[in-house]
Amino acid sequence: MAFYRNMLYNREKSKEEIGMIQAIYGKKGSGKTKRLLDMANDALKVEHGDIVFIDDDKRYMYDLRHEVRFVDASEYSVKSADMFLGFIYGMLSQNFDVTAIFIDAFMKLVKTDISELGDFFAQLEAMSDKRGVRFVISVSGDPDVMPEFMRKYVI
Repeated sequence: MAFYRNMLYNREKSKEEIGMIQAIYGKKGSGKTKRLLDMANDALKVEHGDIVFIDDDKRYMYDLRHEVRFVDASEYSVKSADMFLGFIYGMLSQNFDVTAIFIDAFMKLVKTDISELGDFFAQLEAMSDKRGVRFVISVSGDPDVMPEFMRKYVI
């Protein structure tokens, strides 16, 4: 709880300092998913809107509290970064109460090399600013070769 509150809702920092888009970036097996699940469950204690957790399968569905809306994106044939962005727009267009979206297995969902996702993150940031939705995304990759545009999102 303390980690989530400190990272996302520290009242001493502005939204710009905290960031509406945050990435947990690391190699496979580094604990990104566990951290993301903990953050999603902890968010229930401080969020005043709906929380969504998106994954590429159902394996972690029962690790989340029942109040978190779990979405298995593999059921919707998302095949690219653009399709995934449209998928998120669709979710937000039908539910104006969403205030936080947690995304696991991001690289499996977008099926695109991280170096080619600068425009995706710019569009996601614009959507986040417009709708006031916070995104926390787990990204598998080697931190030593992380693209420069990603550095501002990493927590």
